[in-house]
Amino acid sequence: MTAIYPVILCGGSGTRLWPASRPDRPKQFLKLIGDRSSFQDTILRVMDLPGADEIVVVTGKAMAELVERQALELGVKLTVIIEPEARDSAPAIAAAAAYVHAQTPDGVMLMLAADHHIAEPEMFREAALVAIKASRTGLIVTFGVKPTNPATGFGYIKPGEPLPGGVTSVAAFVEKPDLETARRYLQEGYYWNSGNFAFMATALLEELATFEPEIGEWAIESVARANRDGVRLYLDAEAFSKTTKKSLDYAIMERTLRAAVAPAVFTWSDLGAWDAIWEASVQDAEGNAASGDVHLINAKRVLARSTGPFVGAIGVEDLLIVAEQDAVLVCRRDDAQAVKTLVDLLKAGGRDIAHRHVVAFSGGVERQPLTKTLKAEVQVWRMEAGAFVTLPASSIQVLDGELVAEAATFRGGAREDLHSPIVVKAPIATSVLVTTWL
Repeated sequence: MTAIYPVILCGGSGTRLWPASRPDRPKQFLKLIGDRSSFQDTILRVMDLPGADEIVVVTGKAMAELVERQALELGVKLTVIIEPEARDSAPAIAAAAAYVHAQTPDGVMLMLAADHHIAEPEMFREAALVAIKASRTGLIVTFGVKPTNPATGFGYIKPGEPLPGGVTSVAAFVEKPDLETARRYLQEGYYWNSGNFAFMATALLEELATFEPEIGEWAIESVARANRDGVRLYLDAEAFSKTTKKSLDYAIMERTLRAAVAPAVFTWSDLGAWDAIWEASVQDAEGNAASGDVHLINAKRVLARSTGPFVGAIGVEDLLIVAEQDAVLVCRRDDAQAVKTLVDLLKAGGRDIAHRHVVAFSGGVERQPLTKTLKAEVQVWRMEAGAFVTLPASSIQVLDGELVAEAATFRGGAREDLHSPIVVKAPIATSVLVTTWL
């Protein structure tokens, strides 16, 4: 049985899903639909495919901890390829192909985006097995999703002649169309371009050698010189920086003669904006999708979600209401794409909320600011069981749980003035009030 390597690209910041999605915690790691992130759902769709053993994720260093935590929750064998810098999808995929080829020369890659929603995972697996089988003949197979409406936000694929194994050749890849053109594409049997692929690592490397040798050669070199640290594989920065910054579509897919499309009929969305989240969410009889501390009265076709304050909405229709602890977004559903414009204005104004959440999370510790004066800053630190953390010189109060230091143990209700930083462990889930004197 040929080894299959699910390879998940985990980059991007999901600007149009602000304020929930920001660069410090982008959309693929958020529970936007259901109880798992789209990244976790992507893993679950492929981890049990015949021949699949190791999940490979390509991401940047800033996202590595989130990747590891969410993937290892699912108990998978994992390799995290760390890009030294973002250079678009072709170099990232080339590095993954070089890694897979080094492990298994005839290995098949199932190349997946981390932030897509697929409502029927079994149907996805059926399409994946068709694509994988076809890829073993040397084809580079993309998943073409049968459109359900004349969407203008997706690229399209014009299918060509039938090929053995249930796939067809690709007559053309076309860019995002206007509405009239999209309607014509539906009538002519075009597919949505889902951006997911199956191919042998050797096939991709051969096409790179033909069309983009600098990408292929330097990606291979970046893997050859890479440093392994646990599940992380750090690509060599000097070699990777010499790859050409280009997308896979422009580098290979629009030029190769090996392109094929596997038709897919599952419900698919790239979750590109809040209107897509509304469409993919469970809705009540009035078309409302609500999550968090939310109450709607006489509302219709509203998405309302909160991870912070209570949200009440009365007599409204066709709105998006998204409340985080430090920001609230309200807009019409048909203006969902304009959220990016708002974020661009925040960035131009130097607003920190464009880039990061007020509640930070790292190393198993969530840090939530409560108040800040000229003399003191107060935060609540919530620590997962087993987390290690360095407490600063501060006044602490253990609200619940327990902290164990080298020379002392602090249990629920304990108050202590720390005159210098100390390292503590939370053997159980623990909450601590930390007051830092300025």
